Amino acid sequence: MECKVNPHRGCCGICVKTFKWTPVLLISAIIIWSYYAYVFHLCILSVQSEIVRYLLLAFYHIIFLLFLWSYWRTVWASPGKIPARYRLSFEQLEKLENSETDSEQRHILSQIVVEKDLHVSMRTLHGSVRYCDRCTVIKPDRAHHCSVCGSCVLKMDHHCPWVNNCVAFNNYKFFILFLFYGFFYCVYVALSSFKYFLQFWASSFDAPGQSKFHILFLFFVSAMFSLSLCSLLCYHIHLVLNNRTTLEAFRAPVFRRGPDKNGFSLGKSLNLQEVFGDDWKVFMLPIFSSLGDGLSYPERLPDIEMGYKDGNERWDEEDHERMPMLEPEDEERMPMLIQDTNTTRILQPDSESDDEAELMMMPGSGGMVSSGTAGTLIPGLISRDGAGGMHSNGQNSVYS
Repeated sequence: MECKVNPHRGCCGICVKTFKWTPVLLISAIIIWSYYAYVFHLCILSVQSEIVRYLLLAFYHIIFLLFLWSYWRTVWASPGKIPARYRLSFEQLEKLENSETDSEQRHILSQIVVEKDLHVSMRTLHGSVRYCDRCTVIKPDRAHHCSVCGSCVLKMDHHCPWVNNCVAFNNYKFFILFLFYGFFYCVYVALSSFKYFLQFWASSFDAPGQSKFHILFLFFVSAMFSLSLCSLLCYHIHLVLNNRTTLEAFRAPVFRRGPDKNGFSLGKSLNLQEVFGDDWKVFMLPIFSSLGDGLSYPERLPDIEMGYKDGNERWDEEDHERMPMLEPEDEERMPMLIQDTNTTRILQPDSESDDEAELMMMPGSGGMVSSGTAGTLIPGLISRDGAGGMHSNGQNSVYS
């Protein structure tokens, strides 16, 4: 008889949870020691000038408090749980488990999404709605299951052992600020102790014996951590500016139109605001200000296959019949528009196309509709007013 041990429950779960705090305790010990070495051995015992000492201590404590604040916010903030309405009922779960084919399972999941009115754009590689069989939930866009935490997490970036937490929607801003202030903390400590480090090697450093070794190790540790934090910070800034998570950088998110690594990118400015918010007063403080609810995100191309005109309104069948879609292969083979007095005709390319860009054709409308987002043409609602003007439902942002 096979015995299965759950690493998240019982005595085993307690032991695992206790062991996972070891990296956090190690980082906390290093921080406490660095504070003691810098304040007591460097500033109080080694710096001779009172003005220099007070200036060093003032700037040090500002950076230290911001660094510590960001770190503990990253550790203790909940990464983001899946709401209960995404969880499958017993009847839905039983129906899904009794499905015999993949196509039947895909159809059942699609029905569940419609019944629960869940707006999910991402799909599996096989075109199915993403579903977690361990948490029995429909996965919201950009959510993933963390095997370490044992649950699905909103906009999961990665699980970081140094904070014993998932870096995800609710604490991603705190994590970036932790890297930022941690880097500047290490650089500040390394630069301000460099003079006394050189004096130590030149044997001209007049300080108690213990202070020499504390300052020596303080410089080496801060220099080493500054290099590692710099590379990690630069990588995550790159991810933020391109609106990707670490998981999405390794595997592009899949939509109905296929994989698209830039599917959530809205331009560098809007991507930055999505994580840090639009209030400059708390932009660099570890206070939650990220935009959105963590469940749905604005996309570079709208998911028209879901039947949405915009964030709230759906296309009906008459709209589809009245407004047929053409799907050009790429931007370089974009069909040309030839405009007559009463109609607008589109020259269609010879080969079949993908869904990367789409144009809308409407008799008498007189042109294309652009979302205004990164120069990408997307379908929009077009109507003609009495003066022959154009109207667009341009979707620059879905946040309110």
